Amino acid sequence: VYTYVINGRVALIQPESNLTNISIAFDVLNETLGNPKCVFWDFDLFDGLGGWSEDGCSFVMSENGSVTCNCDHTTSFSILMSPSSYSDPPLEYITYIGVGISMGSLIICLIIEGIVWRKIRTNRTSYLRHVSIVNIAVSLLIADIWFIIGAAISKTKNAPACTAATFFIHFFYLAMFFWMLASALLLLYLTVNVFDGGLSKASMLAIGFSLGYGAPLIIATITIAVTAPSKEYIQNNNACWLNWYKSKALLGFVIPALLIVAVNLIILIVVIFKIVWRRYGENAAQAGEKHVLLVIARSLAVLTPFFGITWGLGVGIMASPKNRGIHITFALFNSLQVIFFQAQWEIRFFDLKRWNRLQTHVSRKRCLLLNPVCEGCSSDCLV
Repeated sequence: VYTYVINGRVALIQPESNLTNISIAFDVLNETLGNPKCVFWDFDLFDGLGGWSEDGCSFVMSENGSVTCNCDHTTSFSILMSPSSYSDPPLEYITYIGVGISMGSLIICLIIEGIVWRKIRTNRTSYLRHVSIVNIAVSLLIADIWFIIGAAISKTKNAPACTAATFFIHFFYLAMFFWMLASALLLLYLTVNVFDGGLSKASMLAIGFSLGYGAPLIIATITIAVTAPSKEYIQNNNACWLNWYKSKALLGFVIPALLIVAVNLIILIVVIFKIVWRRYGENAAQAGEKHVLLVIARSLAVLTPFFGITWGLGVGIMASPKNRGIHITFALFNSLQVIFFQAQWEIRFFDLKRWNRLQTHVSRKRCLLLNPVCEGCSSDCLV
């Protein structure tokens, strides 16, 4: 067991440019001591009391009474659930490659939605489902953009800019979760009241937007209003994200995110049970509604556990913030979740197109049985 003592000057470095890698050489005070470690003072350790940390700093070499250290502090996805920033080059690569791929996938998703928007709004359920998809994609895309902006700002030590970036990252990631909740609640409502009229499309859209953007705005605003005046809103360790050690502001993201994942799982179980055991009529409208409900249920059945695993790893990060394996796994899952979302959307879209072709074929057969002279005519014969 080693006992470490300070064996060199304590340096306060304020670089004139935005540096991400800093190499420093220290003259040792006592050359009889060995096993040098390179550390920096982390103000967030020990509930804000501060302490020496090795994160992001590594020993390079020791020769001629001098020790060379290299420090690299970067921002990764794991900071979203981490009490303090964790610096690791592989983690940085996973994060930024994942962000690039996810942003590209989201843009493709939105382009496809724009192209086929008129064709996919076959009924109220389908229309509201695609409204949810678009808003989840938009929220996640803007959140990713602000994440990149925040990572760049964190190196400038600009507190007001970092505060603004943190607010928007917090808001748009929460919006993604609340739109997932809105989609699940929509599924539950339409499953229970699928053919009973109920709320109009306009009313359901109003509820969806109020929940999807109103709730995140309230939470994000309360979080910044309570913690910013005491300068405890953001972290103090080169990261634009919610503080943990001083104000527990991070709970303003963690608690809603995990609660929504849990609620979605419960809703999913209830909906699947009702869809399986409920009997539907034979007319086309009822069959169409049921099919779209099954499409939404299948999507949530895959995405909800995936999101649950991802953000469950986030809880692991909070419990063990120095565990490199959990950080890398969380960053990888968080980067891939949007690709998974895109893949599920594509599968469901082509599945819906295939089902629509089948329904058209069935309708044409029924039409020909009722009016045989219509064979070879235009599709106007279809009912």
